[in-house]
Parts: sequence; C-alpha cells; structure tokens
Amino acid sequence: LGEPEDQGWEPMGFVPLTFQWVQSLLLAVEEITSSTSLLPNLTLGVQIYDSCASPGRALEGGSWMLSGMNQRQIPNYRCQLPSSPLAGVIGDSSSASSLALARMLGLYHYPQISYFSTSSVLSDRTQFPSFFRTVPSDTFQSQGLAQLVSYFGWTWVGLLAEDSDYGLDGIRATKTEILRSGSCVAFTEYILTSRSDRNAPHISKVIADSNVNAIVVFSSGSNLLPVMEELLRRNITGKTWVASESWSTSALVSKEKYWSILKGTVGFALHSGQISSFKEEFWEVNFSCKWEKQGVLLSNTTKICTGQELLRGTLSITILRVTYSVYIAVYALAWALQNILNQRRSLCSESLTIEPKQNTQGPREVYFDASGNLPALYDIVNWQMDAENNVQQVKVGNYNGGAKPGHKFMVNTSAIQWSSGDHQVPLSICSPSCPPGFRKAAVHGKPACCFHCVLCPNGDISNHTDSVDCLRCPWDQWPNDQQNQCLLKPIEFLSYEEPLGSTLLATSIASSTIPVAILALFIRHRTTPIVRANNYSLSCLLLVSLCLCFLCSLMFVGYPRPEKCLLRQVTFGMVFTLCVSCVLAKTITVVIAFNATKPGSSLRKWTGTKVSYYVIGLCVLVQLTVCVGWLCLQPPFPEHDVQTQAGVIIINCNEGSHAAFWVMLGYLGLLATISFSLAFLARRLPDNFNEAKFITFSMLAFLSVWVSYIPASLSSRGMYTVAMEIFAILSSSSGLVFCIFLPKCYIIIFKPELNTKTSLMGRVGK
Repeated sequence: LGEPEDQGWEPMGFVPLTFQWVQSLLLAVEEITSSTSLLPNLTLGVQIYDSCASPGRALEGGSWMLSGMNQRQIPNYRCQLPSSPLAGVIGDSSSASSLALARMLGLYHYPQISYFSTSSVLSDRTQFPSFFRTVPSDTFQSQGLAQLVSYFGWTWVGLLAEDSDYGLDGIRATKTEILRSGSCVAFTEYILTSRSDRNAPHISKVIADSNVNAIVVFSSGSNLLPVMEELLRRNITGKTWVASESWSTSALVSKEKYWSILKGTVGFALHSGQISSFKEEFWEVNFSCKWEKQGVLLSNTTKICTGQELLRGTLSITILRVTYSVYIAVYALAWALQNILNQRRSLCSESLTIEPKQNTQGPREVYFDASGNLPALYDIVNWQMDAENNVQQVKVGNYNGGAKPGHKFMVNTSAIQWSSGDHQVPLSICSPSCPPGFRKAAVHGKPACCFHCVLCPNGDISNHTDSVDCLRCPWDQWPNDQQNQCLLKPIEFLSYEEPLGSTLLATSIASSTIPVAILALFIRHRTTPIVRANNYSLSCLLLVSLCLCFLCSLMFVGYPRPEKCLLRQVTFGMVFTLCVSCVLAKTITVVIAFNATKPGSSLRKWTGTKVSYYVIGLCVLVQLTVCVGWLCLQPPFPEHDVQTQAGVIIINCNEGSHAAFWVMLGYLGLLATISFSLAFLARRLPDNFNEAKFITFSMLAFLSVWVSYIPASLSSRGMYTVAMEIFAILSSSSGLVFCIFLPKCYIIIFKPELNTKTSLMGRVGK
C-alpha cells in the first residue's frame, strides 16, 4: 500500500475493513490479468492512494494521478509521464470525497467508479458526466427507509444526519418521503463535522428530551461516534435506531461498548455478493500462509493455513458488501476497456491509445442507468449479539427499488430482535391511537400526528382506529354503546304482540259484542212497549253504529300500512258521526213528541220516523264531505319518526292534514254538544223511561272523554298516542251503551212487570 509523501495528515491507523477492500481490488486485477477472454495480452496496473477519509486528501491524490508523481501538483500537466495511460479511477468511499474528486475528473472525462458513495447529487450528469458507482443512489435508500418506517407503524420519528452532502441530501429526501407517507418528524438534527465537539451534547439532549422512540440516521460511522459517546455518557437507551447503509455495517460503532444504545438497530446495507476464491486469497495474504491443495506440493518452509488464525479486529469475510462493490468496480472498468478495444479492432485502427472520454462508455457486463447508477438492491439488517458477544448484522429482509410497486419491500419481522430483547415491534408515536368510537382532534401548534381523542357526537360512529371524522349513522340506524358500529333502530308501534296492544284488541272485540247482544235482546222484545216507545228502528241503527265504533278501534292496532293509515281516522269519524247523529235524532224526536201534544202545535207534522232519518242523513253528509276533502287534498300516510325518541323509529300514521283531523273531531263535538243541550233542556219532560236524562248522561260522558283526550294525546308519544285514541273510542262508546241502553235492558230482563203499556201510560200520566 503506497501513500503520497506525508504533508501533515494524521494517520488513522490500520483499518481491517479497508484492507479487505484493497485485497478484493488486487484479486480482481489478478483475475483480469490472468484471463484469456477479458483484456487478453494486456496488463492492468494499479496505483493506490490513501485519502485518509478527507476530501482534501482525495483531491490531492487526484492531482497526483493527473499530473504525475511530483511534489508540485499541476492539473492537466504531466511532469513525469507514466509509461502506461490512466484508464480510470476507482473511489472514493465517502460521498464528500467522491464529490470533490468527481468535479475535477469530470473536467477531463476520466471515468470514476465509486464503490461506496451513495449521495443522490452524484447522479447529476451535467455536473458529473464521468461518474459511475457500483452502489445504489440514496434516492432509492430514502424511499426504502421511509417505507421501513411506515411498515413498522412509526408515525413519530426523529432525524439525524451529518452535515455533508451525503447526510443533508439523504435526510432531506427521507424526510420528504416520511411526510408523504403520513408520518411526522419530531426533530431534525445535524452532526457538525467541522467542529471538534460536533455538537454531540446538544444532539443527545434533544434525543433525551423527545418522546421519539425511532431515530433515522444518515451518517458515516466515524461521524456518529461522538454522538454515541455522549449518549453512552448520559445513559440514553431504549431507542430504536434506523441506519443508512453508511453505518449499518460499520465496525466503528457495532461494538459491545455501544450495545446498550444501539441494541436492535435496523437499517439498510449494500446487497452482499460472493467472490469466488476471495476467502482463500485473503487468508493467504493476511497470514502469509498457503492452503493445502490437491496436486500442489508445498516446500517445507511454507507456512500452512489452518483456518484458526485470528484476524485483527472484527472482520467478516463471509458477508461481502462494500468488498463486493470494489470487486465489480474493477471488472466494470475492465469490461469498458474491452469494449473500446473491440470497437477499435473492428475499425482496423493501428493505434490502441485510449482517450479518457472513450472509457466513459457503459460496459457491457455491468449495467448502469443513464445517471451512472446500478439497480437499487439493499439488504435489511438487524443488529444482534451472538454467543461470543460480537455484534452481528443479521439479514432480515431486502429492498429492491426497481421492482414493481407492492413487491419492493420484504421483511421477516419475526427474525428481528428489538431493543427490548423480544420480537414485539416497538412503538414510536406522538399520541396513542384513537380507538373506534373516537376521532382525532388536532392539537394547536403540533404536527398532525399529535392529537387528542374525542368521543364521537351522539348519533355518530367511527368504525376504525384513528378516524379523522365521525360518520353519521343512516336514519334507520343508531350507534351501539361503544359508538363503533351502527345498529338497526328498534321499531315502535302498537303491535298485536305488545301487552298494551293485545289488551286493547281483546277489549275492543269483547266490547263490540255488547251492542250485538242488546240488539238481539231488542229484536226479541221488539213488540214490548219499552222497545216500541224508544223508536225501535232508530235504536237498532244506534246499536249497529255502536258496534262499529268498538270495532273501528281495531284499525289502530298493528303495523301502520298505507291503506290502514288512509282509512282508520275516516272510518272512526264516520261511524261516530252516525252514532252521535242517532242520539241527536232520538233527542229531537223526544222533544218534538211531547211538544206536539200541545193544542194547536205546528210540530204535529214533524212527528214520525222521517225526521230522525233526515237529521241522521244531514249530519252524516256534512262529515262525509269533510272526510272526502281530507282524503283528496292531504290524505294520511305512514311516517317513520326518528326525532321524537332517540334511538327508536316510531312508525305511526301522519294525519296529512292535522286541521282536517281536528275539524272532523270538532264536528263530532258539535253534534254531541247539541245533543247534550237538547237533552238537558228536555230532561224534565214527562218522557217515557227518562230517555232525555239518559241521553244527557251519555253525551256528558262522551264529551268528557274526548275533551280529556285532547291534552292526553298532545302530551303522549309513539304508540301511546294511538293507545289514547283507542281508549277514548272504547270509553265514549261504552258510555253511550251503558247510559242509553243499560236501563232499558234492566227493565226488560229484571223488571218485566214495568215493560207494559199500563206502566208506561201511568208514568206518562204522572
């Protein structure tokens, strides 16, 4: 390993991993030189310069390569013209050094192939026309890291990067992707590489004060060391670190010393490859020994490799990442040279002089895209401790940036050991998730990932975690107690199965048999004086109408179908009008009958049954007109009431026109009032069997029931409103039956001696 003359650079000491890279480069050169198919009859030479991880030192080495081995470096001028032309440059490892070197080499179109520089800036062909690399660009890594954060459900993350182009560009792209995925960034801090203390205390304080558990870091291992030292001093543990490829496999930080801090780290690493015979070659060079091979005789003085030799430091030769990138970088340059030579020979050129720009053409065996990048392929690694207390980067997945959406990302979560020591994915959130039934409410001055959980309003639900808005249930549904799903609202109407409904139904049917029984009694005793004196035909019509009054209440029980809603109030109004009209006709008949007996009375011509039927017909016609107009203009219809009682659908009949309903009911009240007034005025007339008094009591009961119904119906809701009307129908009908007909039935059945003409005439005489 040759170095330029020392000019004040501090030596970094022996780095085993860098030594491994050099060995892979030399192995590739030896294989190409001995190959009969790749660059035959040509010999590749190599000259190695140590950049000492410094962009300035890298530029100095580049100047020496371009101008010759002279203490005074003059760009584009060779003081000592080498015997072999410069075919290309392989390096550097850091993006900062490669950026500086690529700007200079690009001026002269010397090909440069980096094996570890991942900064996305280097993909700009206008600035770096001759730059290539055998590692993916950070653009793909940023997308992959953001997907990794999203995959594990980390919505509250911290970002840390070194203040180089590599760190600044990488963390900026990662932040954009993280925010695009819906996660939030708690802090973004930068490691100041130009300062001796590198603001590590400040960064450690930010990490300690934050409630972030997942931290994405874009930095090299060497620049991250001061931060790790400060975190170790403050004993800040329990964080989950997400590593970029620059330090995910770094031996500088993957030590037992920092294990308490970095335990369970996950990150992206360059895809590992295999180099045939590298292990044996590297072992022989490193330990100055030879492996025993069949058919090969070794001298007695040759040291034989046993495989038990100990490498200095922690160094793996089974998983080759950057080492493999160095290896294929040499082959890429060789294949490019082979391609140029083939083109020259095909043109029968006499000269095989290689111009720098010719060698920037893409090689045929290693495929670069238009920006000089290889396809993005990463391994996802997890830091785990083996039995010998060595930190190992265990592959737990992969990321292929060139794959189709949905197939780029694969990770085996069960193989990951987290900082807690188990396989449970740690949480990194600003606020706990809002369960179903709640919605997220933003916190003023905080990112969207920080929120309060607010219970959904009454009637709304949220059926998944972290709902932004609550959803209103459909009109026929209602939230459950947890408000995470909508349930069908219970339906309420006066059903036959309801105890109240079945009771009223039975009462209606039983009550309807009373007028029928009285009618049968009247028919049987139709020739008796008490039946004949009370207008037999009118009494029969009244009993039939009373039976219909009892039965019309049946239309109010059961599911309110359209036809039932259309007819029930009209039927009630018509049969009750017929009933009250009959009572009114009986009252008028009584008044006319006893006033017509006076000498010279003009009422004699109104005696008889025709007047009664005229009165009934006229009264019924008026009510019929009201009902027909009601049905034609605003007919009743079924209604689903969801406002009256929360969580219940009340199915009832909307009367269509409430004015028409109250006009119909008011007309019944008017007829009843007229009947009551006439009967009250005629109560002292010497009528047979006190007919006027009985009508007075019946109308008084009728009016009392319906006057009481009005406030009761207005104050009740749902099926109880219907039950109130049925109760009013049954009560008023029963009042008419008992007040008008019960005394007569009592005489017919229990006092037959009073049911005689003599008794009747005697009462009239008195």
